[in-house]
Amino acid sequence: MQDDLVQKIKTNPKYQELVAKRSRFGWWLSAMMLVVYYGYILLIAFNKELLNQKLGDGVMTVGMPLGLFVILFTVVITGIYVRRANSEFDELTAAIRKEVNV
Repeated sequence: MQDDLVQKIKTNPKYQELVAKRSRFGWWLSAMMLVVYYGYILLIAFNKELLNQKLGDGVMTVGMPLGLFVILFTVVITGIYVRRANSEFDELTAAIRKEVNV
């Protein structure tokens, strides 16, 4: 009985749509995060002079706001994923549950 339910869900077109959309979106966000994170790491490794430039007369350097940007970027893309998961992905999941009578 459980195998029948699993097969029913796997063959549902909305399930295929959910898996494809969620995977594509996850890979896209992961790629963006890798570019930002490794871009920052590469700057640290190969262009320390740029990151060490002072902004104004204080102790703030270019590297500090860039590091803060990396952290904020992570928070923002996490929020984007959660928002989409709570709306579009949850709607598709509810539709699948309704169609297969779970």
